[in-house]
Amino acid sequence: MSKHVFLTGPPGVGKTTLIQKVTQALKSSGISIDGFYTEEVREGGRRTGFDVVTLSGKRGPLSRVSSGSSTSRREYRVGQYVVDLVSFEQLVLPMLRNVSHGSDAEKTVCVIDEVGKMELFSQAFIQAVRQTLTGSGTVVLGTIPIPKGKPLDLVEEIRSRKDVKVFNVSKENRNSILQDILAALESCRK
Repeated sequence: MSKHVFLTGPPGVGKTTLIQKVTQALKSSGISIDGFYTEEVREGGRRTGFDVVTLSGKRGPLSRVSSGSSTSRREYRVGQYVVDLVSFEQLVLPMLRNVSHGSDAEKTVCVIDEVGKMELFSQAFIQAVRQTLTGSGTVVLGTIPIPKGKPLDLVEEIRSRKDVKVFNVSKENRNSILQDILAALESCRK
C-alpha cells in the first residue's frame, strides 16, 4: 500500500510543472498542503541558479553560478553551481518539522521538490525527509532525479521503499499523467 508519491525523470522534462499543477488541484479541493519546489533563476536568457520556493510564498536562493572567486568557508558545489545551504535549510527545515505533525484523520500533503544532489548536502534535510516519510500523518509528493553517476543514498532508499509509488515522467506522458498522480495521492490519504 503506497503512502507517498514521487515523480522521476530527466532534467527539464516537467516534474516541477506537474508538482505545481497537482498542488493547485489539491489546494482547490481544500486539502491541507505544504512544502517547497525549486525554480530556475534566469538572467538575460541563461540559467544562473535555482531558488527554493515554499508553498506559503517564501523564496530564497538554493544555488547560484559560481563567480569563480573562492571564499574561505566550505563550498558545496554541483557542477557550476554553489549551493547556499544556510538559505535552503532556513526555508525548508522549519516547514518539514511542522508538516510532520498532521493527524491520521486529516493527512497533510508535503511537497518535496526535489530530493536531489544540491539538497542532499544538508544532513538535517536528509533526516527531516526520513522522518516525514515515516510519520503517519503526512503524504509526501516529491521528485527524485533519474539515476546518473554515483547513486545518491537517500534517492535510492526512496526509490526502493515499499510504501512509495514512483511515476516516470516523460515528454510523452507529462500532459496525460496528472489524473493518475492525483488518484494515487487520493489513495495515499485514505
